[in-house]
Amino acid sequence: MTLFVWLTQMRLTWKLWEDWVRIKALIIKEVLAVWRDKKSRIMLVAPPLIQLIILSHAATLEVKNISLGVHNQDSGWYSHELIQRIKGSPYFTNVYEFRNPKEVQHGIDTQEVIVAIQFQDDFSRLVAGGQSASLQIILDGRKSNASQIVLGYLTQVVQNFNTEILTYQGVDLSDPIDIQYRSFFNPNIDYIYFTVPSLVAILSMLLALTVTGLSVSRERENGTFDQLLVSPLQPWQILIGKMIPAMIISIGESTLLMTLAIFFFEIPFVGSLLLLYASMIVFLFSIVGIGLFISSISLTQQQSILGTFVFITPTMLLSGYATPIENMPTWLQPFTNLIPIKHFFIIIKGIFLKNMPASEVFMHTWPIALIALFTLPLAGWMFKKRLE
Repeated sequence: MTLFVWLTQMRLTWKLWEDWVRIKALIIKEVLAVWRDKKSRIMLVAPPLIQLIILSHAATLEVKNISLGVHNQDSGWYSHELIQRIKGSPYFTNVYEFRNPKEVQHGIDTQEVIVAIQFQDDFSRLVAGGQSASLQIILDGRKSNASQIVLGYLTQVVQNFNTEILTYQGVDLSDPIDIQYRSFFNPNIDYIYFTVPSLVAILSMLLALTVTGLSVSRERENGTFDQLLVSPLQPWQILIGKMIPAMIISIGESTLLMTLAIFFFEIPFVGSLLLLYASMIVFLFSIVGIGLFISSISLTQQQSILGTFVFITPTMLLSGYATPIENMPTWLQPFTNLIPIKHFFIIIKGIFLKNMPASEVFMHTWPIALIALFTLPLAGWMFKKRLE
């Protein structure tokens, strides 16, 4: 019995060893296949190093370099001292003086500032007399997460000031300065108002990029690319034939997502649907140009997927979706203007939540159009070059 068990164990061990030898050979084969391909080797090694250097500065959950507006109707010492303390905070780098409420509204509307504070005309008199004075804080609700963090910064400054006032005056009062805040375009600072419109843009981008990124490489891998070359179609006609379906699918998917956003998530839509679709078409043109460029330089679908990943990772981190662009180093911020979805985020949230006028939509659409005018000819040039 003992000999039978021993022989069974030896047989199982030998079988496992044979299986491991086969699997090991396959592992070595796959590793060598990737490593021997010069393009795959470069894409596996170089992009992560570049992304580590650049994105380590971009990916931060802090909110810094905050632009703040001040509308001070009070000329007393207390309001002046509180403003100086806010200016002295390391988080607030730009403080703008507003003369009336209309300038406050315009500053937040154009995203010149993310937050504004307003002092009533008897603010210092009330605090000096041992009474509670109101301080109004107005937030940009389109940046709900960042706005709440900024509100926390201001609340901490005010609370420290309150403690010093109580100690100095010796009055029996809970809060000499009472904070009252309101949020433009998102009264309840609901984070879903920021997330859902942004996801519509992200998912439409991913779909367009994936469809076009795999189109040409899939033809090569399946062996049908040569059939296209011997057809009467010109190279530009082939590109248009690859581009239009991706546009149609992405617009259809975006329409479905927007319908869910409005009726299921109850996100208010107060802007122009025509302006949104017009800007979306321009945005998708810029994305399919990138996708076709990736597909043109890729010999296999694996390379296309790697190229798509290399593009998506810095795009998401530099677009302002994960972290505010204002937090990034000054030298890095100009590069975010080359990210198409950064501009489209502003458009889609502006049209959804605040009825962005056509002039502002155009101001954020023309940079996307310039990117499209660069990516589409580049994709066509690379496609034609690979044919030669």
